[in-house]
Amino acid sequence: MFLALLELKAARGRFLLMGSVVVLVAALVGIVSGFTTGLGDDTVSALRRLPATHIAFAAGSDSDQFARGLIDERTVDGWRRETGVSATPLGVAITRGTTDRHVEVDLAAFGVEPGAFTDPGADDGKPLAASAPQGIVVSRQLVGDGVRIGDTLAIDRLGIRLKVVGTTGRSSYGHVPAAYVTADTWRRIRFTAPGTDARPGDLPRQYSAMALKLPAGFDGTTLADADRRHHTATVPLRDAFAAAPGYEGERLTMTSIQTFLFLIAPLVVGAFFAVWTVQRTPELALLRALGASRRRLLGHTLAQAAVVVVAGTAVGAVLASAVGLFVGEQVPFSLPTAALATTMAAVTLVGLAGSAFTLRRVTTVDPMIMLGAAR
Repeated sequence: MFLALLELKAARGRFLLMGSVVVLVAALVGIVSGFTTGLGDDTVSALRRLPATHIAFAAGSDSDQFARGLIDERTVDGWRRETGVSATPLGVAITRGTTDRHVEVDLAAFGVEPGAFTDPGADDGKPLAASAPQGIVVSRQLVGDGVRIGDTLAIDRLGIRLKVVGTTGRSSYGHVPAAYVTADTWRRIRFTAPGTDARPGDLPRQYSAMALKLPAGFDGTTLADADRRHHTATVPLRDAFAAAPGYEGERLTMTSIQTFLFLIAPLVVGAFFAVWTVQRTPELALLRALGASRRRLLGHTLAQAAVVVVAGTAVGAVLASAVGLFVGEQVPFSLPTAALATTMAAVTLVGLAGSAFTLRRVTTVDPMIMLGAAR
C-alpha cells in the first residue's frame, strides 16, 4: 500500500487526469439518475400519491387509458358492491385555465369524490366539499405559478368558473401540475362542449377509471372474475403509471443512457490501468525479482485503482448533488440520498471491475525475462 501511494504521488498528473475522467463519469451518471427520477415524479407523482392498490380501466383501453377509456355508472356501482373492496371513481383530464388576476396555467384536473380515500385534503385552506362543488384544490406547483387561495379559475372555452379553496403538496401528471375537483365538476370539464352550459345531470355519468383498495385475500383469480363481471381491466397502481403520457418512453430513454454510462465507466478505467500496467512492467518485474508475491502486486494494483475510483466517485457525487441544488425546482430533478448512494456504489463497482481487466498481466510478470529485456 505504501508503494502504491508513492506511485500515486510520483505520477500524480496521470492519476489526476484519470481521476477527473472518473469524476465526470460519476457526476454524469448521478445527474442522469436525478433527471430520471425527477422526470418520473413529474409525470406520475399525482398517481403515485393515490392511496390505492389498483386502478381499474375500461376493458379494451390498451393505450392512453386515462384519456381514452371511460367507465360507466354501472361499473362504479358494481365495484362498490364487491365485498371488502374500497372503490371510488377517478377522473383525469389535462386542461388550461386563467385566474381572475390573469394568470394562465396548465393543469391536470383530477376528479375525486370529497371525503373519499382519493381526496388529498388540503395543506392550506379548505378541502373539497360536496356542498361547494365549484371548489378546486391546487398543487404547490400551481401556487408557484401564481395561483392563490381565493382566486377564481376559469377553464378555457368552457365557461366553467372554479374557486380556489385550498392547496396541497407537489403533484403532477404528464409534466402538468395537478389540481383536484369534485367528480361532478370533472365531468363538466371532460364532457362540456365549448359554447354550451350543460348541467352535471345532463352529462354522461362516466369517469376515467376506478381507484381500488383490494383486500389481501383478493387474489389473481378473484380479480380476473371481478374484471369479467364489471368489464374492466385492473392493474396494480404502479403498472398504471404507464398510462401517463410519455412515462414509458422517458424511462426507456433515460435508462438507456444510464446503461451506456455504466458500460463506458469500466472500459475507460480498464483502458487507463492497462496502459499504466504496460508502462510500469519493468518495475513490477523488479518487485517480483526482489521477492514480492503475486498477491502483494495484486493488492498494490487494486489499492491504486480503489483510491482513484473511490475518490473520483465521491467528488462526482458532490458535483451531481450540487447540480441538483443549483437547478432547484426549475427543472424536474430529484436525487434522494439513498438513490445517490446506490448510484455511486454502482459506479465504484463497475470502475473497479474495469481495473480488474489488468490483473492478469500483473500476475503473469516474469522477473527473469523482463529483467533480461531491460538489459
